[in-house]
Amino acid sequence: MSEPFTLYKLIILYMLSKVNFSLSNSQITDFILDKEYTDYLTLQQALAELLEVKLIRVDASSKNSLYNITEEGMETLGFFENRISEQIKEDITSYIKSHGYELYNERSILADFEKNADNEYAVRCRVMEKKSPLIDLTITVPTLEDAEMVCRNWEQNSQPVYAYIMSELLK
Repeated sequence: MSEPFTLYKLIILYMLSKVNFSLSNSQITDFILDKEYTDYLTLQQALAELLEVKLIRVDASSKNSLYNITEEGMETLGFFENRISEQIKEDITSYIKSHGYELYNERSILADFEKNADNEYAVRCRVMEKKSPLIDLTITVPTLEDAEMVCRNWEQNSQPVYAYIMSELLK
């Protein structure tokens, strides 16, 4: 295995070790491609190999693949973290500090949909705190356009909707 390819895997492990929530494929990709550490295909190969050897795990239950570091990944990182330059570590730390809220919020407010047997769309809207749902709401809408609109609007309106539901249920 080449030294640069090993470094890409270590960067992924380090990045996942610095957050206490899942990161999506696109979040990892955005950081690594923005810093021009490697290209998209090489990054996807590195993710696949980390999954294969169980240093990371993926939750593919939503439209996005969400990655977490495993205990084995943390141990491996502990052995080889010194191969990551201080500059790369600073880049990762700075990125997480400046984008942490957006990274977390993007992963904590989720909405997706699927077509059901009645040719309608079941839209699942969730707000997650760590790995537990604060709210997990599934509603059925008649059209694809409605499903897409509910998903878009959930991101903007999930907090007031959650607050309203809680206030009504706790009367």
